[in-house]
Amino acid sequence: MGVCSGSSQHSLHYQYVVVSMPSEGLPQFFMAGYLDDQLITSYDSQKKEKLPKVSWMKEVDKEDPDYWEDGSEILKATEQVLQEDLRNVQHRYKQKGGFHTWQTAYGCELRGNNSKGGYSQYGYDGRTFLAFDKETVSWEAPDPQAQITKRNWDANWQWSQRNKFYLEEECIEWLEKYLSYRKKEMLPRTETPVVTVSSKMEARDEME
Repeated sequence: MGVCSGSSQHSLHYQYVVVSMPSEGLPQFFMAGYLDDQLITSYDSQKKEKLPKVSWMKEVDKEDPDYWEDGSEILKATEQVLQEDLRNVQHRYKQKGGFHTWQTAYGCELRGNNSKGGYSQYGYDGRTFLAFDKETVSWEAPDPQAQITKRNWDANWQWSQRNKFYLEEECIEWLEKYLSYRKKEMLPRTETPVVTVSSKMEARDEME
């Protein structure tokens, strides 16, 4: 399962993992979002709540008060879809038991030369199952067991186009927005002027 290129100046990427056998300390599903490899948001099937992991991520509330609640609902639905994906892939491999993982990783990057990049992959037990090629708007299947899914997903042209748009446009917009939030918090703070009043008037300042 790949990630954004090491040559990127800034990157935003997400990882989703579903496990077939959850245990104490290991939820059945979890998501982690990273800005430049810094964990900024997370969700898991135990808390069932999308949460900020850095203070400046709370800035998004000012633009969208429903961001965290809506995100939690979307991830609850995503959890169900990915669990079904895992069951389907296990069936493809004729595996009824044991510990298995189904992973999704996607993200975008702004490189030092002002070019953009993006990727989207699905993996089974740590191996790439399907990878999206946004240039050809099609799916690559290095695993023979993924050929059926590849054909189905390639046939869903509108969904593939939405993936391309997300990676090239929407993801970049979020990346730039999160960078602005982080930059704002890192700016040196100035002391608020103390205002006094006197008689002299001193100045004031899915899977198939």
